[in-house]
Amino acid sequence: MSIRILPDNLVNQIAAGEVIERPASAVKELVENAIDAGATSIEITLVDGGKSLIDVKDNGKGMNREDLSLAVERHATSKLPDNDLFHISYLGFRGEALPSIASVSRLSITTRNEQEENGWQLNISNGDKKEILPIASSYGTKVTVRDLFYATPARLKFLKTAASETAQCIDIINRIALANPQISFYLFDGEKKKITLNACQGDLFDARLKRLIDVIGRGFGENSILIDTTREHIKISGYVSLPTLNKANTLSQYLFVNNRPVRDKLLLGAIKGAYQGVLENGRYPLCALFIDVDPNFVDVNVHPTKAEVRFFDAASIRGLLVGSIRNALSIGSQQTAVPSNLEHFLQDRVEKTNDLNQDMFILNDQHMKSSSHIFASKPITYSKTSNLPELERKFSVRTEEDTHILCDEYCGVLGQAKAQFHNTYIISQTEDSIIIIDQHAAHERIVMEKMKKAFQEGRHLATQILLIPEIVELSPVEKQQLMDNIKNFEQLGLVIKEFGTTAVMVQEIPALIKDCDVSKLVHDLAEQISEWEGYFALEDKINHIVATMACHGSVRAGRCLNLAEMNHLLREMEQTPNSGQCNHGRPTYIEMKLKDIDKLFHR
Repeated sequence: MSIRILPDNLVNQIAAGEVIERPASAVKELVENAIDAGATSIEITLVDGGKSLIDVKDNGKGMNREDLSLAVERHATSKLPDNDLFHISYLGFRGEALPSIASVSRLSITTRNEQEENGWQLNISNGDKKEILPIASSYGTKVTVRDLFYATPARLKFLKTAASETAQCIDIINRIALANPQISFYLFDGEKKKITLNACQGDLFDARLKRLIDVIGRGFGENSILIDTTREHIKISGYVSLPTLNKANTLSQYLFVNNRPVRDKLLLGAIKGAYQGVLENGRYPLCALFIDVDPNFVDVNVHPTKAEVRFFDAASIRGLLVGSIRNALSIGSQQTAVPSNLEHFLQDRVEKTNDLNQDMFILNDQHMKSSSHIFASKPITYSKTSNLPELERKFSVRTEEDTHILCDEYCGVLGQAKAQFHNTYIISQTEDSIIIIDQHAAHERIVMEKMKKAFQEGRHLATQILLIPEIVELSPVEKQQLMDNIKNFEQLGLVIKEFGTTAVMVQEIPALIKDCDVSKLVHDLAEQISEWEGYFALEDKINHIVATMACHGSVRAGRCLNLAEMNHLLREMEQTPNSGQCNHGRPTYIEMKLKDIDKLFHR
């Protein structure tokens, strides 16, 4: 068969297969066109998840008759005035969206600009363009898409249920709305209003925060940290959640490059790396991050739907993003998870619900440091605890006689330890609250931070020589990977030597973890290293190693502590960075305010 040029309609359908994947893709393209047109209010209506009807109405500048005629032609656009593909200042620029949609649906466009007395309407069915007719219309543009993919039934059958397609449309509108807080967005699913986002007033950061609260929820607004960093041609701004506010997926991670919503693997990986050591495995932070880059240093023309970008200097972007988040987490933690009603918390527990994050008041280290002067300036004398041997025998509650101790000596923000129960949790008392501390999680963070500090300062940690060296059998691959990191282990106080072809001999361990199970520690380290596959930087590797070693060497749940040991642990927590969560991101302690407890008893 000889080579031939495909007909325009078929070319448009092929293009539509790349650009218009589902109703949400069409909604995205139409809404971005409205934003480029200067709209301040955009209304979207869906029927059957967008499969039967998509209607997008805006109050932008509209088009005249000539522009309307050209708007549905392939590669016709007003968004590249200088024909410079490397300096793109609009969301759209290819001129493919409208002709692609028109080739697989029944399309109607009604538009009017301020200079004309009447509007114009154009109808297209399966790529067949009708005559443009005058029509009474308000200013702006209304695009109606009916029977999407009716001309390509193979694509239609792969769409999901109407509810699923509607959810996809809601997600894309939320993402676009976050980048444009000055615009009002309304989305209707039939007669039901799904999105109502009124334009936000104020400066950029205030408007963004208001829009974030509207989209993600007030919990994020109250438990997020501001980021605003600039380096050369890169600016990163936005908000990230405290580690204790997290989810089981990345759906609440909103990323924007030059105000364009993207899902970029480089950026998602950088966020994960920034939270390493303060977030539990399998959990993900919430964030809305806006990266502004000189258009000459980023290519947005690498994906048909413009969902991915390519940076000229990806390493700088990643480094600045990781550094910005880590800096914010360290200096911005005077914010803490907002206290909730304890009565609701206890009721939820009775009903066996699991939403602890919303019902706990999670403290953190920086808040404690900033508040410690309040307690130090006002000495408080605590009464003696009672020795209750029967209670201790039955319920593992450990109490003991204690003399009067002044608060400025013993009581920081975490108060004074009063008891230990189930040999796992410490109860402490402050002036207006009760605090429950997970002794293992808390000590794990303390040990990890001490080891990290020693390594960063170039100091070798104190070691303990094993009376009888521990021989640990490994697979040949695990052994080799372990030996490749031998210098890092030695600086952290773990001295390992080769022993035969498939074993290693542990001669010394860090004094901080002297009571650990050496064999299990080595096995866990070997398994963890085998998962790196060269993707981790040296600092990340060290953090992984330190976290694993700290976990094995910390005070175990089930160990009895006396009051002196408990209080010493609390004082160390108050001086340790990131002590609000353990190495895996779980909370180390919670506070229950006395006023909330009083409500339970109707006091």
